[in-house]
Amino acid sequence: MTLKVAIASFAHTHAMSYAWLLASMPDVEVLSADPDGAAAPDAGPRGADFAAQLGIPYVDSYDELFAWGPDAVVVTAENALHRGLVERAAAAGVHVLCEKPLATEVADGEAMLAACEAAGTILMVAYPVRFAPSYLQLRASVEAGRLGDVFAVLGTNNGKIPYDSRQWFTDAKLAGGGALVDHTVHCADLIDGLTGGASATRVHAAANRILHEEKGVEVETGGLVTINYDNGLMATIDCSWSVPDNGPTWGGVSLQVTGTNGSVEIEPFLPHVGGTDPSGEVFLAIGGNLDESMLGTFLKAVRASGPAEPGKQPAVVPQPDGAVGLRTLRIVDAARRSAVSGQPVDL
Repeated sequence: MTLKVAIASFAHTHAMSYAWLLASMPDVEVLSADPDGAAAPDAGPRGADFAAQLGIPYVDSYDELFAWGPDAVVVTAENALHRGLVERAAAAGVHVLCEKPLATEVADGEAMLAACEAAGTILMVAYPVRFAPSYLQLRASVEAGRLGDVFAVLGTNNGKIPYDSRQWFTDAKLAGGGALVDHTVHCADLIDGLTGGASATRVHAAANRILHEEKGVEVETGGLVTINYDNGLMATIDCSWSVPDNGPTWGGVSLQVTGTNGSVEIEPFLPHVGGTDPSGEVFLAIGGNLDESMLGTFLKAVRASGPAEPGKQPAVVPQPDGAVGLRTLRIVDAARRSAVSGQPVDL
């Protein structure tokens, strides 16, 4: 069975990866639309030019995209535009893989989740690090009790500022914030997966714009978030755009998990082959493609679930789902409020 998969927008930097992967699948037919791309201030291509570069079919509007009758859609628009596209997909009975964060406001995330639940469509959130072999091994160890009772997690998600390629990441309205929004959610998702969805009860955050002052961005470029959970766990997340522009790779993620029986640290993006070439230091990542694993999980669930039935839960609910996306969005929202007030925020 061939699946028809739509790509709604090329705004997010991950859209290229998803497009390449989907186009390479023999049992998937792809169609894309990026109607806002022509007006974007980005240096790189958007819209029809970008689709041509990727070698995938393109239409000029979302009306045409949904009129095509897709089975599923990958939403890679600016964060603030997720809600409209997800609700439109739900109304059309189209299963959804939505780029993270789920939305910029909690109310939007709640509405998106409600729309998909009512329509019977899948709502999965694009958190590819969940599919890293090192994380899966860590999670298995935690679930087997090898670390004892987990009481502390230290996470980092540091990267380059996505300023030149996709400027909307530094637009507070379109992105919802800066590094605090962009990077907190990945670690929050990994923690969510380890705890079985434990609820955050208090968030305390600090942020500043010291990094990249020369670019004149008006969102936070560095931050530190501390989270207390209802199961007693305390987590700290370093979420900064601290990798220099000339760094050999985009950045990385780490997670140190400590329990009563020991501690384990993972760095899913660390394995690589290093060296130098005429342009400087080289970082060649090795290992599996996490985007491919995530897309495979989503499409497998779409096939198993079949057409959406309003009011009925899909046969397969792939993880991380919309509920995870909403929990991590609530943490980000509390972090933003805490960074402004300087005080902890209770959830």
